[in-house]
Amino acid sequence: MRRNTGGPALRGRRREREALDSLLRDVRAGHSRVLVLRGEAGAGKSALLDHLAEHVRTGRVTRAAGVEPESEIAYSALQHLCAPLLRHLDRLPGPQRDALATAFGLGSGDPPEALLVGLAVLGLFAEAASEQPLVCIVDDVQWVDRMSEVILTFVARRLDAESVALVCAARTPEGEHALGGLPELRVDGLPAAEARALLDSVLPGPVDDRVRDRIVAETRGNPLALLELPRGLSPEELAFGFGPQRAAPLVNRVEEGFQRRIAALPADTRMLLLTAAVEPVGDVPLLWRALERLGIGPDAAGPAQAAGLIEIAARVRLRHPLVRSACRRSAEAAELRKVHRALAEVTDPEQDPDRRAWHRAHAAVGPDEDVAGELERSADRALARGGRSAAASFLERAAELTLDPKTRAARALAAARARFAAGALTQVPELLAAAELGPLDPLQRAVVERLRAQVTFALDRGRAAGPPLRAAARRLEELDPAAAREAYLAAIGAAVHAGRLGDGDLRRAADAARAMPAGEEVAGLFLTGLTVWSLDGYAPAVPHLRRALEGLTSDEDLGLLWLAGPVAHEMWDHTTWYRLAEQALGYARATGARSLLPTALVFRASTLVLAGRFADASDLLHDAAVLGQATGLTVPPTAALVLAAHRGREQPATELIDATVRDAEARGEGRLVGVAGYATAVLSNGLGHYPAALAAARRTVAYDDLGVSGWALGELVEAATRG
Repeated sequence: MRRNTGGPALRGRRREREALDSLLRDVRAGHSRVLVLRGEAGAGKSALLDHLAEHVRTGRVTRAAGVEPESEIAYSALQHLCAPLLRHLDRLPGPQRDALATAFGLGSGDPPEALLVGLAVLGLFAEAASEQPLVCIVDDVQWVDRMSEVILTFVARRLDAESVALVCAARTPEGEHALGGLPELRVDGLPAAEARALLDSVLPGPVDDRVRDRIVAETRGNPLALLELPRGLSPEELAFGFGPQRAAPLVNRVEEGFQRRIAALPADTRMLLLTAAVEPVGDVPLLWRALERLGIGPDAAGPAQAAGLIEIAARVRLRHPLVRSACRRSAEAAELRKVHRALAEVTDPEQDPDRRAWHRAHAAVGPDEDVAGELERSADRALARGGRSAAASFLERAAELTLDPKTRAARALAAARARFAAGALTQVPELLAAAELGPLDPLQRAVVERLRAQVTFALDRGRAAGPPLRAAARRLEELDPAAAREAYLAAIGAAVHAGRLGDGDLRRAADAARAMPAGEEVAGLFLTGLTVWSLDGYAPAVPHLRRALEGLTSDEDLGLLWLAGPVAHEMWDHTTWYRLAEQALGYARATGARSLLPTALVFRASTLVLAGRFADASDLLHDAAVLGQATGLTVPPTAALVLAAHRGREQPATELIDATVRDAEARGEGRLVGVAGYATAVLSNGLGHYPAALAAARRTVAYDDLGVSGWALGELVEAATRG
């Protein structure tokens, strides 16, 4: 039998502490270092970050943390991290200074380019570090807003000799791929001996060794679980009540432990904790002002501090993010509204209008046009900063608070468009359905049709999207010719992907599109070129397609990459293909354009395959697959097929090709069948199976797939001459 032997401490972390100490030595010596700690909730990442901050003997520490309610507010985490350094803002070049000021809401202007914001943050760090070493700490990266993550990744990859450390922590599995490609350190459970010692320090009394060992095994050495699960439980409960909870996720069980401790506190203390949990920045004066509105005095903090659930010093810090979620789950809806209302009343409408609007929105019980209008203005500001997801969230909540059916429908439609632009495709249909409940004018109805078809195509590149896209284009012809051309181009693109399985879809789309007046915008140029290619053949289309490729230079037109890539292949224009692949990938990563990123990753991987960089291509395809699983976006398997074929491993390549063909035939994606045939020919030629290569190449060139048939002809010639 064992008894409590002392208080908890940072135990069993020699390897991690040595890594952090080494990092600090390098920074003091004038170098820059980057490190991402990854581990499950409660593994000790935050404790290691505290250890790091406490051991910065000479230098400055600035900290921020991702907070789930702010995960869609663009640049919110980055602004928190950089706020103590903004006195150096005037030392930056003008364009960088203006971009950062706009991103942080300190000034107005056009949406800032992510490159300028990234360079500005890099310069800000360098200026601060010129006075003394700088250690930047970011916790809970899995909840950091997308634009902050993009900029932090950009900066991390460019730090060199500035005496800057950037150390972040991400919870797995949610943050497994956040800040990908940076140096990382896995933070796993404690070794068994250290785990038992930590558990002994908090056990309430004698506990059988077998029970103790079972707790250690079930928690897998997770420090927070070891500290929190036994609290409030008697030895009898530990011995006989622990087992039935085994099926619950560890995070849920730890959170339930926090909920029990919160429930035991006085009512005013619970309300104080809830206010601190809802207020995401940790602003102490703001917290006290809100509590004053709620009629709660400073003494209410005592029991929560004594319980180790909160620290109130220069900033408010909850013991762990699970305390925040436990507070919110424990609260009644009326209590949450009351807290949001108090925070809205004490938030400066000039300095922080978006947080104020968000608090007001969550304090509202029913429709409120004043709050909805404020949210709509917040959405505009979010779009100006490049925050598509934030804008969608503001607009969605604005629609919910709108009573007038026409305005409600317009806001729901605007939210749907913002969700689509952000790559959150699965959320678009419900918003479109909400928009259709209200009175829509003809243009809005055409936009709904088009957007629904675009979502269908983005999620499944088979035949299904083609007819709805043509129907939407016809509706738009008189209402918005430019939008009609874009819809017809999408319809032709869908038919190109349907290919040999399209049953005449391509000719029908091209015939309809030919009746439209030609457009000089990039989409209009591609529409003209592909219409001519579809109806008149390759040679007449060449000048039009070349002009379209030459016109695609702006980042804003990179959404056409999914068609521009095959066109570049068709034209044998490798220079443009490589340029577009690199440009699109850089833009998608820099701006968080998730709807573009899977295609950009696949196209860039294709260029790497042909350059013989198979390992690099495989890494990009892995990133694309993970992104597709997270977002539901379709990840074209074209590059994976070609990579497998060029690697020449017959069994895995053949299995991938066969599975792809089955799936493509089921969905009606004939062009992918053509790519699979080309891959079969490449694989078979490489293995010396020339009859099989010839048969595959002949099947492929039997239909003129855009950007495929020409490549397959090369394999056909090789197979015919060698076989």
